[in-house]
Amino acid sequence: MTPSPGVPLHPDYEHYDNIGRSTEQIIAAHFGMATEGDLLRWARRDAEAYLAERPLPTGSPVPLDTAAYRVALNEARTIAEVSAVTRHLIEACRPVLESMGQVLSDIADWNGRYGKSEADSPSRKVMEAANRLVSTLWDAEAADLAALRATYDTSPTRPGSKPAPGLPPAPPEAPSSGPKPSR
Repeated sequence: MTPSPGVPLHPDYEHYDNIGRSTEQIIAAHFGMATEGDLLRWARRDAEAYLAERPLPTGSPVPLDTAAYRVALNEARTIAEVSAVTRHLIEACRPVLESMGQVLSDIADWNGRYGKSEADSPSRKVMEAANRLVSTLWDAEAADLAALRATYDTSPTRPGSKPAPGLPPAPPEAPSSGPKPSR
């Protein structure tokens, strides 16, 4: 039974009308709001003429063969080999992720919206997503370097490093032999 817009269902049939609906659809109907699918469908409809005049590229910008990375990773035996796979993946994805980050940044600031927006606005959220997209590359590079440092640079003299297990703690600093400040 499909209800007509604005016509309430008979209470005895309302439960059965939810058969085949997703949880999102049921909740949206209960609160009288649009679903994500509704919003996307309406936006597609309203942008149809605009996109007909300005065709955008379709498909994946880079056909990335993730299987090759997984095979290489499964065959890696050293941290250097894992790092080589990591660095290759980062460099393969960098141009696309940085370009996406720039376009998302431009979207966030469309018509100067970003500067005028509230802290929790959609514009701010898009800008945060753009920043996270690019910072993902930096985080992956930093993690890779940390793994390499843990393997290749085990010197306990690095700032913030802890001595290897079984070694005594570093001696306390020698007292200053110079004049002491007066109170």
